[in-house]
Amino acid sequence: MKRPLQVTLLVLSGLGLLHASLFTDLSLRFVKEGMRPMLVASGVLLLVLGVAESWSSQKPGSADGADSHGDDQDHGHGHDHDHDHSNVPRIAWLLFLPALSLLFYAPPALGAYTAAREAPKAVTEQRYFDPLPATSPIPLTLTQFTSRVQQDHKRDIGGRSVRMTGFVTPDKGADGWYLTRIIFTCCAADAQSVKVRIHGAAALPADTWVTVTGTWHPGGTLGTSSAPAALDARTVKKVAKPVNAYTDALPLF
Repeated sequence: MKRPLQVTLLVLSGLGLLHASLFTDLSLRFVKEGMRPMLVASGVLLLVLGVAESWSSQKPGSADGADSHGDDQDHGHGHDHDHDHSNVPRIAWLLFLPALSLLFYAPPALGAYTAAREAPKAVTEQRYFDPLPATSPIPLTLTQFTSRVQQDHKRDIGGRSVRMTGFVTPDKGADGWYLTRIIFTCCAADAQSVKVRIHGAAALPADTWVTVTGTWHPGGTLGTSSAPAALDARTVKKVAKPVNAYTDALPLF
């Protein structure tokens, strides 16, 4: 690849990373919040490399192949350069697509399409649960609700009003729909979903963020794995997508 194109690719890649991680929240579609500083550092590094490469190409005698070609001719080896190696292989142009996409067209965030095609994340085993607060409704994450329903042998969650936030994942051909959160362990490649089935309320369009208030939907034996992670909805309120959308934490708006 010719040097000017190398410089352009480095600069575009650096600008794309900085745009996604420093000037917007696009990076949070693909990696955890804690990795943002590393993306910023990588963007700065690519820009520095691009500037350095551009500066070095301006120095006298730095033209690609100029000096080496002359030396070869002095030694009678000019025939080694019968073929022009300066043309960019067609496949190399594809390297520009990721850089340009970060600047002008970021891939869509993970959502209902992904969640509908994978099994829910297994909830970590928990033996001890703190008493539930007296407040009503109780704000819970989807994981906390699932753990209470399936593992709390005191069955404190039964009959209590809870409030949870997530996005809508339709379940065609079945009763109800899913309130969902997608969780990044590191990045989008290892994303997993946690779901709670919602009964008694019509589903809004897929990927709509909502806050649902209701009580546990009876089934199986509460406090055991036979109990479904399900809610009888009393209210469903449309909300804005929270900043911490890719964690199963209480929402930060």
